Amino acid sequence: MRIGIIGAGKVGSTIALLLADSAFCHEVLLADQREPADLAVMRKARFHRLDASDPKALRAFVGECQAVLSASPYYLNKAIAEACAAARVAYFDLTEDVETTQHVRALAAKDNATTFMPQCGLAPGAINVIGGALARQFEEVRSLEMRVGALPLSASNQMKYYLSWSTAGLINEYCQPGEVLYAGKPATCLPLDGLERLTIDGTEYEAFNTSGGVATMCETFAGKVRELSYKTLRYPGHRDLMKFLLFDLQLSHKRELLTQIFDQEVPLTFDDVVVVYVNAVGHDKDRRLLQHSYIKKIYSTEVLGRRLSAIQLSTAAGAVAMIELFAQRRLAGGFVSQESVPMADFLATKWGGRVYAPSNGDTRGQREGRSA
Repeated sequence: MRIGIIGAGKVGSTIALLLADSAFCHEVLLADQREPADLAVMRKARFHRLDASDPKALRAFVGECQAVLSASPYYLNKAIAEACAAARVAYFDLTEDVETTQHVRALAAKDNATTFMPQCGLAPGAINVIGGALARQFEEVRSLEMRVGALPLSASNQMKYYLSWSTAGLINEYCQPGEVLYAGKPATCLPLDGLERLTIDGTEYEAFNTSGGVATMCETFAGKVRELSYKTLRYPGHRDLMKFLLFDLQLSHKRELLTQIFDQEVPLTFDDVVVVYVNAVGHDKDRRLLQHSYIKKIYSTEVLGRRLSAIQLSTAAGAVAMIELFAQRRLAGGFVSQESVPMADFLATKWGGRVYAPSNGDTRGQREGRSA
């Protein structure tokens, strides 16, 4: 299978690297305006110079591929999805942007034969596969909490944060309203609100509302889950500083300026950890009130001689797992949601299993409580 990746940045090049180490992929076309420095490490990859804002060049590139994954900034994804729809080429992306996903869904509604699967990666992505799997273990679900954080292993600045992924994507999810289920019905929540504290393996975190991570789960589980939420994990104190920048100083209306400041002044780190926490409470068929949880910490590592940060690895693994399932003809045509993929199928893929399978150090449990 020949797979096109548009965007050769930190995550796009990592996806190319994992695909190069996957038997189902025969060739990777890695497209961007600048060639990545470590292309030689990606054995099956061939660089294609592309300006994704050029419709003619974009259509020509898409036409060479059997599947395309956009690892570009979220604002380019609509045009890329439209090019895939016109060429009837399977489309995948990493977006957390809700409006982009709605646009992709509208394209998919016109073509039930071609696969359209946005929101791959970590969150949205793998977190929705895990959350959906836990929710389906119950007859009735009282609550489903999904929490994810991409964090530096250590940070000495006031924000307690260093950059590890797309700055534009980070700021976008901090500024857009989120989605939740409240009393079983879809509702909207304000970004950076809903502050809570939790402790995992002795480390204290704060969690707060951000957009995109819930993906399409509010629609899927409306009326089936009483309370459903997604929040971003950070070290305590980060959220207050971001509220000051975004809302007190009104930089939420000057995102390009804030992105420029972050890119110039906030260090990039490869010494990071991704914390994944999912907690579900509900009744089983015997009316017992139970709690199921999935907790995993993913660390930076080396793959094929290249050092990958935890966020690069976890995001790329989630996306490559979905492309592998597509190659195995395990994904339907039309719009495919993340939570529709069985967790067993996800973990059976090479990179989904390698990165997300529970290990001896993970917490994955079930507790019984009093029935309501």
